[in-house]
Parts: sequence; C-alpha cells; structure tokens
Amino acid sequence: MTEQFSESHSPRWLIPAAAITALLLVILFALGILGGEKKTESGNTALPESSLPAGAQTLKVGTQTAENNLSWQGVVRSRLAAKIAPKLNARILEVAVNPGDKVKQGQVIARLDDRDLRAAYNAASAGQAAAQAQAAQANAEEKRIIDLYNKQAATRQNYEAVLAQAQSARAMANQAASSAQQSKVMLGENVLYAPFEGVVGERLQEPGDMGLPNQAIVTLHKPDDLRLEASIASHCAAAIKLGMEVKVRFDTPQQTLSATVDEIAPEIDPQTRTLAVKVKLPNLPGLQHGQFAWLELACASAQQAVMIPSAAILHYGQLQAVKVLDGQRLLTRHIRTGKQYGDQVEILSGLRAGETILSNAGLGQ
Repeated sequence: MTEQFSESHSPRWLIPAAAITALLLVILFALGILGGEKKTESGNTALPESSLPAGAQTLKVGTQTAENNLSWQGVVRSRLAAKIAPKLNARILEVAVNPGDKVKQGQVIARLDDRDLRAAYNAASAGQAAAQAQAAQANAEEKRIIDLYNKQAATRQNYEAVLAQAQSARAMANQAASSAQQSKVMLGENVLYAPFEGVVGERLQEPGDMGLPNQAIVTLHKPDDLRLEASIASHCAAAIKLGMEVKVRFDTPQQTLSATVDEIAPEIDPQTRTLAVKVKLPNLPGLQHGQFAWLELACASAQQAVMIPSAAILHYGQLQAVKVLDGQRLLTRHIRTGKQYGDQVEILSGLRAGETILSNAGLGQ
C-alpha cells in the first residue's frame, strides 16, 4: 500500500520540462550552435553558373547619348472644323445628314421652320411696293412743280415743299427696299448649308427640337488636313520652335511618325501654366479627327546612359534580367530598365559600362 501511494504522487512537471528541453536541443542543432565541426559562414551563397552556350553572341556594354524625351497627350483635330448652327430661334424641320456623311460645299444640312420669317418678308415686300408707289407719285409731282416754277406759275414756298416731299418719299422707298432685302436674307438663314467640303462629325439635334442661335445642329470637319493639339508645360516652352520636327506617337494604331510644329500660342496660359502647340500631321490612313496621341518632346539636354538591345533582356514575370559573362561563366543578373529608344533600352541599375553580356539572351535560358 505504501509503495503504490508514492508512485501516484510523483512530480507532474517532469514531462513538460523534458519536452521543452528536447525542443531547445533541436533548435540549437538546426542553428549550428551544437553539433558539426564546420559552420556555414554568413554572406551570399554562390549559385551554379551556366557555361557559354554554342552560338552565343556577346556584347560589351557601353554608354550612348539618350534624349530626355517627355510625352504630352493631345487630341487630333481638323484644321478646318465648323459647328453648323442657326442664327435665329426656329423649330428644326429636317436634318439632312448623318454622322460620317461626306458633304459638298453648299449642300443642304438642315431646314428650319420659316413661317414667321416668310410672313415678315411678305410684309416688308408689301411695304416696299407701297413706298415705291408713293415715291413715283412724288417724283411726278416734283417734275410738275419744277415746270410750273420755271414758268413762274408756282410760288417759291410751294416749290420747296413739293421738292421736300419728293425727297422724303424717295428716302422712304429706299428704307423699305432695305427692310425687304434684310427680310429676304433672314428668310434664307433658315436653310443651313455646308460651308466647305468635309465629313459630318456629330449630329447634335433632331427634327422637332428648337434651334437656338450658336447652338450647333451638326459639326463638320475636313478629314484630310489634321493637326495634333497639345498643351506642354511652361518649362518646355523654350525647347519648341515653329517649323521644327517632332515625334508623335499613337496608341491606336500603334505607330510613331514625324510631324512639324505648325502653330504655337503667343503666350502661356496663366491658369494651367501650359503652352498650346499645334502640330501638322501627314495624311496617313487610319488617322481620325478626335483621337488621342502623344507629342514627344525633349525638354532638357541629352544625357549619357547605359543602353543594351531589347533582345538581350530576359523576362521572369515582372522581373527583368540579363546574362553577364564572367570569364567563361554566364551569370544571371537582375536589372531595372528605363525608356526605350527603338530597339535599345536604357538600363537604370544592375549593369555598368564595360561589362559583357549575352546579346541573344534566349540561348542562355
């Protein structure tokens, strides 16, 4: 009985303490503090290098002159563009064109309700006819009084009164003719014509809408005379000159072309601190009024940069690397790239001038 009692009351902390001690020993062995005569020194561990493959082409890295280009977004617009709008308030009866239609100069674009103007024109024409009749009667009376006065059959007072009435009647006739002509011109304004040959861009109103002065019904532009309109920062204003050649980059379609500076604003916008620039574009298929493009301009002096061919760069997801030749070994080195100039890419870090790389990097993968 005594022996059984002593075994059941042995210390309970021995088992957890033994487990903790064993765990500490495992950690010390893993860290190399216990066991093993030779420890791994701190620092980088060399990875296996690859040898130079057959057919590999090497290139000694050097610096090249790179222009410090900046890109400014702009919009392609036609040099000749118009908003076709009425001069008077009138209901729109007909819009004769649709977006994309090609129109000739003088072609009818829209017709508006002209009933009010036609009534005004008819009234002005009637007033002109009445004034002309009165002027004709006054002219006849003037001739008669002149003849009587020359024969001394009319008094001076009567003579002058008749001449004044005739002169007033002629003035009234001229005024009525001018009013009638003005009414005729205004009547013609309710038919809108194309001012030049071009393409309809937008149709902004429909029949039944109220036409208002300076509120466009359609827009019209000339598609074969396009310019890029962009605003550049004021610190670049000194770098651009009238007639200079610049680069224009399009995302759709993807292409870069040469263009000429055609117009420069006379002053910098004080609100945005930018300078408006217009660049004449060549007549190429695919260019459209209203699309976006980028004006590429070097605002600072050229600088020396490490450049390598784009074919020498390996891509690992978002990472970029090159194969560097060290003796007869090829080492993979990660790099950071900058701007691209044709088939050359600027290297920001990871390479320095004088090192040799594999120019056809696909062989070294």
